[in-house]
Amino acid sequence: MAEPDTIKLLRECDAGVKMGISSIGDVLTYIHEEELRQCLAEGVSAHETLEGEIKRQLNNYHDDGKEPNPIAKGMSWVKTNVKLAMEGSDAAIADFVTDGCNMGVKSLNKYLNQYQAADETSKDLAKRLISIEEDLAADIRMFL
Repeated sequence: MAEPDTIKLLRECDAGVKMGISSIGDVLTYIHEEELRQCLAEGVSAHETLEGEIKRQLNNYHDDGKEPNPIAKGMSWVKTNVKLAMEGSDAAIADFVTDGCNMGVKSLNKYLNQYQAADETSKDLAKRLISIEEDLAADIRMFL
């Protein structure tokens, strides 16, 4: 049945895009290198654009979406603040964001496999979010 899988996939995309925006936002004030700041700002912008598209699709199904897992979000916040308090370098930020991107790619691919009956629009949104995460991780490698 396509509709339940579609809604579930869209919810996971919604949670993932929100987690990405939040996690990147947590590190922006710690950045020293302007080029890294620009890469991450572009990443946030791409996430926010896709977030709007995901919300529109969820609205079509009269669904409110999904918030990121509070435990995962809390652990991310703690890891960010502890790591950056100990080593506030751009390399540490790039490492943290790269780990987050990799986790996002892994999770989204899992959900694409799990919700195979989802419609093509929601699958495309998930694939685009995966691409945003992969591109961001590649763009910041030079700061590792």
